[in-house]
Formats: sequence, structure tokens, C-alpha cells
Amino acid sequence: MKNQIHTENYSLYNGDCMELLPTLPENSVDFSVYSPPFAGLYIYSSDKRDMSNNESHEDFLKHYEFLIAEMARVTKPGRINAVHCQDIITNTTKHNLWDFPHEIIRLYQKYGFTLNNRITIWKEPLEVRMRTMVQSLTHKNIVEDATRCFPALPDYILLFRKGGENKVPVRHENGLTEYPYFGEYPFLPMHEKQYGKWKHFYEKWKNFKGDPKENKLAHIIWQRYASSVWDDIRGNNVLDFKDSKEDDDEKHVHPLQLDIIDRLVYLYTNKGEVVLTPFMGVGSEVYSPVSMERKAIGIELKDSYFKQAELNMQGVENRFNVTKQLSLFNK
Repeated sequence: MKNQIHTENYSLYNGDCMELLPTLPENSVDFSVYSPPFAGLYIYSSDKRDMSNNESHEDFLKHYEFLIAEMARVTKPGRINAVHCQDIITNTTKHNLWDFPHEIIRLYQKYGFTLNNRITIWKEPLEVRMRTMVQSLTHKNIVEDATRCFPALPDYILLFRKGGENKVPVRHENGLTEYPYFGEYPFLPMHEKQYGKWKHFYEKWKNFKGDPKENKLAHIIWQRYASSVWDDIRGNNVLDFKDSKEDDDEKHVHPLQLDIIDRLVYLYTNKGEVVLTPFMGVGSEVYSPVSMERKAIGIELKDSYFKQAELNMQGVENRFNVTKQLSLFNK
């Protein structure tokens, strides 16, 4: 470990996750959420320990399998690993795809996890085109030859459950009411038609105490979260990351949106439980659970990302308090 930071609520490690994970106790992690390097699609550094530095997909999967074996060891029985991924375009001109999610599923199942669901994260096509420059999204090809055009690739969240019995249930005793929503907008047109404006609906139900079957707010939020497609994720709701780019970066990937992490942490953990991310990046998967009164462990190999994560964690405990204060001030 090149550096490490410890507080009452989180531990940050600057080093190779495959050196640290074997030191963690067996069955000690309640939930994990992370984005693995996308099999060489992006090269994050020239470090030989960097899992994105592999000459082939096969070499990457051999490297990645060691990590999954450790995730299986440290995760408590019956608890969840949430893996953010996407299909990989192997040829940007011909739009050839490699089914990366399938390989992740295969390896996780090998180590005793079951695949419980795949959540699709919708992405705006023009934004994808501008960020990736993939040829299959150009309007010019629609005009000249539509057989070269294909829809924008979504992201996926793969939800894996480790075998065994979960000894500590994750309870939402009054339903999903602690926060109004994590996303662009909680209401669908059918909800507005039935309940009126969101603001008035939320004010009426946010402090509901009683039979959760009667809590309309909890049911509305669950309908959004239970959808197999999350189309309300705010693309720019991310932590600061631009200052962490270095000269040997091949590309810099947009950090995982806080909406996604918040939702998963809220759904699958109790307050005070431990959340692990082996690829911390600029700290998103630590910042989110700590701000929601969970504990977190984050590991990051790249020095500049670790330094940015350290900065991003400053004042994390005030995240939602500040939001509430601003809301009251505006009101």
C-alpha cells in the first residue's frame, strides 16, 4: 500500500486490490458495488498491476477471476455484489461487440453466486456519440447506409447474490421513504394523473408511519426502482474527476453516477453496514454509502484517482444535510 486513510466511517487504500483483499476477514462485507476495468477498452495507467493493462480479453479474464474469488470469500452469505458493466465494441467502424456481461456472469457463477437480475441504464444517444465517437451512431450513416447504424449501448448493473442464508435482513420498515428519490424525476405520467403534483404528494406522505402497505409514496418509489430499465439516471450527477487525469491515460471515463450507487446502497444495506469497492476511482462508491450512514472500504491503484477521492471525501457527512438546508432556504 502506497498510502491509506482511516476514519471512523471509511478506509481508503492506495494500492493493488489483489494485495489488500486477501487481508480482509472472510464473510466481512455486507455489500459491494464497482465498475471493473472494461477489459482493455480504457487503459487507466501504464502500471503492470493495472487490470486494464492486458493484451487480450482472455488475459483480462484470467486476471479478473482472481478478484472474483476474493469477492466470494469476503462477501457475507446471502448478500449482494452489484457490478457495473457494458458490452464492449471491439471495432468502432464495424460495430463488432464482445459480450462482456456474459463473461462476468460466468465467472461469478463459478464462485457460488447466482445472477438475480440485470438492470439496464439508459443513455442519451447523442451524448454517447460525442463521448465515444462510435461510427454506428452518426446520422450520416443513416443517410448513406442504415445497415451500419445501431442503437447506443446501455450500461448494465448485474446483481449477484452469494449463496447461503442472509442472517441480517435489510429492512425498510416503512417502505422506501427515507429519501424522496435518486434520479431525474420519480413520477410517471400515470402517477401525476392519479395523484397530482409530485411536490404535494411527497409532502403528504414523506413522514408516514404505519402499515407500509398503505404508504403510497413507498410504492411509487419502489415501482421506479423495480423497473428493469432505469431511464431517470442523471448523467452528470458525478463526483469531481477532471483534475485526476494523467498523461498516460488513454481515455478518462465518466465516473459512475451517484444516482445509481445511492439507489443500490439504499436498497441493499442497513445503516452501519460495510460497503466495499475494489476499484474506487475518484471515490464515488465510498462517498455514497458514507453519506448515507454506512461504512465503506475503497481501494484504488492509481495515485491521482486516490488523491481525488481523498478530496471528494472531505465533508461527505454533510452531503444530505446541505441538500436539506438549501431546500429549506429556497422554500
